[in-house]
Amino acid sequence: MFVRDDEEPEVSAVSVEPSALTLSDVGGMERVKERIDAAFLAPLRNPKLRQLYSKSLRGGLLLYGPPGCGKTFIARAVAGELGAKFISVGLADVLDPYIGNSERNVRGVFELARREAPCVLFLDEIDAIGQRRSMTRNNAMRGTVNQLLTELDGVAAANDGVFVLAASNQPWDVDPAMRRPGRLDRTVLVLPPDEPARDAIFRYHLRDRPVEGINLRRLARATDGYSGADIAYVCEVAAEQALLAGARSNDPRLINMNDMEQALRDTRPSTGAWLESARNVVLFADQDGSYAELRDFLKKTRRL
Repeated sequence: MFVRDDEEPEVSAVSVEPSALTLSDVGGMERVKERIDAAFLAPLRNPKLRQLYSKSLRGGLLLYGPPGCGKTFIARAVAGELGAKFISVGLADVLDPYIGNSERNVRGVFELARREAPCVLFLDEIDAIGQRRSMTRNNAMRGTVNQLLTELDGVAAANDGVFVLAASNQPWDVDPAMRRPGRLDRTVLVLPPDEPARDAIFRYHLRDRPVEGINLRRLARATDGYSGADIAYVCEVAAEQALLAGARSNDPRLINMNDMEQALRDTRPSTGAWLESARNVVLFADQDGSYAELRDFLKKTRRL
């Protein structure tokens, strides 16, 4: 937490980090990269063209999709592309049981971001921090949402070098005012990783482990619908199996394809529940077409 009742905002609990990642470290997901490039990166790289086309850098970007699909990783990669610092803020960093402290915590986060500019301010779980006020009976929570809206307006109007990215598993629970122009007015759907991305994720999680005979292409093909977190877990289970086998025989061995395939048999993709929930939203609560891209994906995968 940032403050107590008798203190000024204190933001030392939130870390300011450099990011060594870039979008080239994000395997696959070309559509996501293109959207981010259009929203932030291309205008920044070409100030003359930005001026010619009156392209505004106001507003922020909302990444949404199933949990564990790389939204935080992508946000870090954007910071690396911009050569900017990275500040990640979650629900636990903001909410405080004392009246008025949550609002001060939100203000403290944005003040830190302005001091550290250029930076990417990443608001994780934005559906919890900025939930619909119509769903909130708690006046303190309403005040937190109002303060967040005020700070987003401040970033849009007068704060160069602060790039706001937010992530949500449930964007339909985000207060509609958050999505107005100049705030989180652009959205990018981050779906379960495609095959090239799954190949890259397996490669990433096996890179520092002792392996032999691993067929990454076969693994990537076998994990359609798995999130990045699911794939990380598969690698962890396979490593655990090899470790236990080595411990029993007192003869350490390498992780092999049998370990990976057994781990796959023991693991199921975690994205199904989210996709079912998203299907219901698209069917019954998307009157304005906000989730057209999600609708297209559900149709393509025969879930709609």
